[in-house]
Amino acid sequence: MNKTARSILAGTAEGPILATTEPLSFWGGVDPASGKIIDVHHPLHGQSIKGVVLMMPSTRGSCTGSGVLLDLALNGMAPAALVFCQAEDVVTLGALIADKMFGKSLPVLRLAPEDWERLRKEEKAAITPTALTAPGLTLSLVQSKEAGLDLSATDQAMLAGEEGEVTKFAMEIICTMAANQGAERLIDVAQAHIDGCIYASPANLTFAEKMADMGARVRVPTTMNAISVDREHWQTQGVPAAFGRPAARLADAYVRMGCQNTFTCSPYLLETAPKQGERIAWAESNAVIYANTVLGARTAKHPDFLDLCIAIIGRAPLSGVYLDQHRFAERIIDVDVPVAFDDAFWPLIGYLAGKVSPDRIPLLRGLEEAKPTAENLKALCAAFGTTSAAPMLHVAGVTPEAHLVSPAADEARITKHDMADGWQLLNDGPDSVDLVAIGSPHASLEECRAFADALQGTKAVTTTIITAGRQVIASARGEGTLERLEASGVQVIPDLCWCSISEPVFPVEAKALMTNSGKYAHYGPGLSGRAVRFGSLVSCAQAAQTGRVAHGLPKWLEA
Repeated sequence: MNKTARSILAGTAEGPILATTEPLSFWGGVDPASGKIIDVHHPLHGQSIKGVVLMMPSTRGSCTGSGVLLDLALNGMAPAALVFCQAEDVVTLGALIADKMFGKSLPVLRLAPEDWERLRKEEKAAITPTALTAPGLTLSLVQSKEAGLDLSATDQAMLAGEEGEVTKFAMEIICTMAANQGAERLIDVAQAHIDGCIYASPANLTFAEKMADMGARVRVPTTMNAISVDREHWQTQGVPAAFGRPAARLADAYVRMGCQNTFTCSPYLLETAPKQGERIAWAESNAVIYANTVLGARTAKHPDFLDLCIAIIGRAPLSGVYLDQHRFAERIIDVDVPVAFDDAFWPLIGYLAGKVSPDRIPLLRGLEEAKPTAENLKALCAAFGTTSAAPMLHVAGVTPEAHLVSPAADEARITKHDMADGWQLLNDGPDSVDLVAIGSPHASLEECRAFADALQGTKAVTTTIITAGRQVIASARGEGTLERLEASGVQVIPDLCWCSISEPVFPVEAKALMTNSGKYAHYGPGLSGRAVRFGSLVSCAQAAQTGRVAHGLPKWLEA
């Protein structure tokens, strides 16, 4: 029998095979300038993806991976082809934009798991629009079809160009992605959140300014993610104009298109946070997971660039977790909760849950009596998003849809031993640190208060920076919390976040840092080139006061 595979994006390519069974976040995991894998926790760390047939089950982590893939394509550093065995949207969207907007073709295929396993054992492969061939395998390629998409009259008019070329382009992108996702129709969304405003690469600016110059305007309320500079003050912070200007231009391009200059990666802290059951279109992985998990809103993990296209149209493909049947937990994870623990427990559990459930929605059991706060769940969701591709999780007895469990769900466990191993993985740095980094994702008002309380009015001897959204900073100023933090020598910076910060706002002299973020503990070494220590908010305050971090496991993880 002639075996087939699905061609998501057609093209011609050949090259050596580079395969991994562990998904990778392209943002924070791949250097777009060189094509090298910089995620220090990934088994392919240090290898180049330039010109290879890159095989992985899917991607994970950041929605900004689409921008990184586009930049790789424009720089001539991209893989020759991408081959998955699971659904994948993020880098697929980047490849689609590279093709449609810039004429840079990059084949994207999805194989059946057994064929994917056979192919990854080969040394090289060649791809044409009709076939994939390797020395021991030949597969005919079947194209994704948009014919089954039931478009409304308004959708069809936009697709035909009756509302202008930029609207037509946005609708074409949405329809192609809908076909990739197997969607039968589009749905209205109440709001959007743009992730592509981070200056992760020059490609992000090229795309945004091209769309703005074509006259793009969003038609639903649209908030913006953290950007890569403090928009109002970067010139006085020593940021080189070669970086500051394009980063500011990128933010301004989205504002020109009608987006709100919220500049926060924690949009669930805004007054516009969605309600349970509300259909929205958010990018930014931590925000997507929090919205689905904690708020009970509904949004796919939309890639950068698709977020803008949906905001322009006000419609999204009806697929994935927009649908009831795709919100069920498919893995039950029992957590062995220590007798006593601090707030570092929550991001650690999120990080480990993602590793245990990298490709499906889990239900976490055993946390009911721990009574997690909104801040605890925020930290858990953000860390989960670094190690899992799933757009949500459930916490039994805590989150609103925790009753949604598939009858076929399998089971796993996170033990105290697993927690100790995870702690060591995120604590590869020395006992002496030069920087304390709070606010990944952007700190809440409660986190700012708690950190000020932990400092107890003492002066920090270590450079200490909190990144937060403008609204949170305004509230902190109004109630006196900002004054308390600044009196202790803490810098509170708006707009940018730790995932987008650059030197010299990130202190050049810092060699090692301390953070309470599981997300930044994972991405920080690759993004900053610094060693990282991870711990509780109180431990971060102690590091700020002393420049030291306790060696070994915290007491609650000791045997």
